[in-house]
Amino acid sequence: YKNMSEELEKLKIENEELKKQNSVKSDLISISAHQLRTSLSALKWILKMFLDKDIGPITNEQESFINKAYISNERMIALVNDMLTLNHAEEIALSFKFEKVDLVKLVEEITFEFSGESSKKHNELIFLRPDADVLEISCDREMIRVVFQNLIENAMKYSNDGDKVILSMQQRNDNVEISVRDTGIGITDDEKSKIFEKFFRADNAKEKDPVGSGLGLFTSKNIVEHHKGKIWFDSNEKSGTTFYLSLPILKASDTI
Repeated sequence: YKNMSEELEKLKIENEELKKQNSVKSDLISISAHQLRTSLSALKWILKMFLDKDIGPITNEQESFINKAYISNERMIALVNDMLTLNHAEEIALSFKFEKVDLVKLVEEITFEFSGESSKKHNELIFLRPDADVLEISCDREMIRVVFQNLIENAMKYSNDGDKVILSMQQRNDNVEISVRDTGIGITDDEKSKIFEKFFRADNAKEKDPVGSGLGLFTSKNIVEHHKGKIWFDSNEKSGTTFYLSLPILKASDTI
């Protein structure tokens, strides 16, 4: 019994030490990512000033090069945001701040935020509003926002100009089910099993858009599962993908 007690105490000390090391690693990633994002955001607005000709005229050739730099910078900002989200999402569920959220309003807000991008690609982003006026869930608003942003961004990124991206929402028993459907490049059968793996990107996705972290869907799955929900998809190569998301509806008896 004495030896067992000593071993348990030793394991407890080692576990606490690992927790401290993990916390230091997490803080270091967070600090570095925030510093990177601050610098990249500053560069973004400088490039934007040139493109908007706020500081004088530029030639067509200069505009072309600056626009390429602006797009690359945007991708780097997205990658840093992915790093921050992943860093937070891999922490224990206690780090999530749950609150009562009207999911219909949240999705309407997010689709509106993408209206500029959809217009640029001549895509139509459509949210088919459900019959129910209010579908409330208990969630971390910002984390669930990240999930929707990832799904919509992917749907638009891997669609062709002029395509439609359609979001729909309906109640299924005690859950709300949301779908994000596109008619883009789709996912090949041999790559479907890997789609939620960390850092994985399908070959046709890399061909259409070479820059990407492969963290978006991995992070989204992690977040959804912390909310006791499910995420899955249907896809056919060259004819599009539909991602589905199911989350528990907040009941009158539930407390937050």
